Amino acid sequence: MNYPAKVGAASLQNLELVRGTRPLHRRMRSRASAILFDRRYGVRTEEDVPLEDLGVAAPGRNGYMPYRLRLLRRVLSQQEVTERDVFLDVGSGMGRVVLQAALHYPFRRVIGVEVSRQLNDIAVANVCRLRGKLRCRSVVLVHADVLDFDIPADASIVFLFNPFSGVVFSRFVERLLESVDRHPREVRIIYADPKEEATLLATGRVSHVSTRRGWRPTAGWSRSNSTRTYRVWPASCSDARVRNAMDRSVVAMQRQALATEDKADR
Repeated sequence: MNYPAKVGAASLQNLELVRGTRPLHRRMRSRASAILFDRRYGVRTEEDVPLEDLGVAAPGRNGYMPYRLRLLRRVLSQQEVTERDVFLDVGSGMGRVVLQAALHYPFRRVIGVEVSRQLNDIAVANVCRLRGKLRCRSVVLVHADVLDFDIPADASIVFLFNPFSGVVFSRFVERLLESVDRHPREVRIIYADPKEEATLLATGRVSHVSTRRGWRPTAGWSRSNSTRTYRVWPASCSDARVRNAMDRSVVAMQRQALATEDKADR
């Protein structure tokens, strides 16, 4: 940024401090919105919970952190979802994303799988409180380790908010690809804080389609504050030119749909 020549050192320091408060301000606003959402609907979703406190800590597992309220609607346009789609939230925690998916989209089913019984019980109670307001009436919450969970044959949109890493993530991706091969279908992955993106892309079966970034003062913060969408390809589709052409088409449709919805929200 270029400052006026007459601005002194003290003024510059104060301006930098103001700039430094921006992420705090945004975090406070986001948290306030989440608290109001919880109070409005009488649910409980706004907490960070270490797995040690839940008794399910293990290598490769990450604690519960709620996904930012309303961010799903900025990543996934309603026009991209049909009544044939099935939404799967892997590591669904207290059910915030499950609620957002069931409240705002015409999914045929919304499914959440969570390793912590305590968090899953809270999610079940949340869904029960909102049952009459949900656009998608078929919501299923499963208490299970994801590696023991049979991925539904009709799951078409898979959501991940960095629930696990390392070997656990690799094994989950293998199981997802096996599911696609057994039951060929179009599958999209929505991956927030995509720390294991390299593992996805290394399969040769997953391609990056789009990225939604939040505030990003550094490269590391940019990644942790971003949500990326990917397409899973069947084993039979090996032509990179076909994949690239289809990905460009999807990106164009996403941008148009999201722009239309943004205008409608104003």
